[in-house]
Amino acid sequence: SGPLIVTATVVVPAIIAAVETRYVFPERVAAIRDRLNEGLSSGRYDNPERGVFAELLSADLRASSEDGHMYLVNDPAQYAAAIASEGDVFDNPELQAIWAAAARRSNNGLTDMRILPGNVRYLRINQFHWVADRTGQAYHDAMRSLRDGEAVIIDLRRNGGGDHAAVRYLLSHFMKPDQLDITFLEAGEEPVQSRTLDHLPAGRLVGKPLYVLTSRQVGSAAEAFAYDVQQFRLGTLVGGTTGGAANNNTFVPIAPGFMLSVSYGRPVHPVSGTNWEGVGVSPDVAVDPTTALEAATALALTGLLERADAEPVDRAGWGWARVGAEARLHPVTLAPESLQRLTGNYGGRIIELENGVLFWRRSTGGRYRLTPLNNDNPFAVEGGGDRLPTPLTGEVMEVYRVEEPAPATFPRS
Repeated sequence: SGPLIVTATVVVPAIIAAVETRYVFPERVAAIRDRLNEGLSSGRYDNPERGVFAELLSADLRASSEDGHMYLVNDPAQYAAAIASEGDVFDNPELQAIWAAAARRSNNGLTDMRILPGNVRYLRINQFHWVADRTGQAYHDAMRSLRDGEAVIIDLRRNGGGDHAAVRYLLSHFMKPDQLDITFLEAGEEPVQSRTLDHLPAGRLVGKPLYVLTSRQVGSAAEAFAYDVQQFRLGTLVGGTTGGAANNNTFVPIAPGFMLSVSYGRPVHPVSGTNWEGVGVSPDVAVDPTTALEAATALALTGLLERADAEPVDRAGWGWARVGAEARLHPVTLAPESLQRLTGNYGGRIIELENGVLFWRRSTGGRYRLTPLNNDNPFAVEGGGDRLPTPLTGEVMEVYRVEEPAPATFPRS
């Protein structure tokens, strides 16, 4: 940050020149130019802090273009890298090194992998990075984990976009090889097709129950994946409508240390014949994005329970897991006197009440918090390993385990 060294009278004309040269929709250029010139003449951009200056320009760029990919960022490091060599920024080795370092710090954007109850596999992707000879391996490892799940949840709720190469690699796992997934159009250039990949080290997950979590923060490349899932009917989108930024963008260095994102092309989907620009991708199941994981988990488990070929032990596990997911969606609160009636010694398993919370204390020293799942007195065992929810009646305690078809029952002494 710090004071703006070069005045707005220099920066704004440079932005306008870049827009006039590169912007994908020539018919909108006049409105962008007029908005920026009005801001310049009115003094709206005069001498603020650099980050604020970029925010003001970004707001006017987006408002006048109605394009989510039109914005300015204050980034002296990327600016210095961008002007270090000629040619397209995406071929710039200095910029590629900066982007590769960011990808390395975040495991190429794959920031969380978990096995949820019922063997539902969860993957959070916070950005679609792509670094040659590195990112593919990260996705390969993630896909091998997802492949062994009964259902898959991919969380994009914090993903603002990134590189289409990563989207294509991920998407290819859920589709047949060599399928057209999108076409990119740019004025004066031949259309460029993107097709699903033939070779995937982890194999394909075609037909695997798939749920994708969305929110207003999902943009650009992340929206492309959500749109593909919906248009190709690969799975179910759960959450909120996405941001609505479909156009292809590049970056232009603007002295003295800014990077301008400007749209130069647009995608066309083979199913819809259009894209999601300005409207976003609407979810199939609309819920508050903050509860989308629990909602998707409940949907996945409900679908699994409908399988006619399920083994009894799997069905029992899915049933209890769904009870837990529903309890997280709709938390249950039991009165202190109800909880007090459940305390006691159940065959050496001590149930005790502390500050309104039940705990299970084992004779070996383990202590587990019990969270009520519904009013019929089953409790989730926090940190209980392979233990499924534990019903308590005040007379008996039942302990279920994943691989056991029937519970062990312990009367209260």
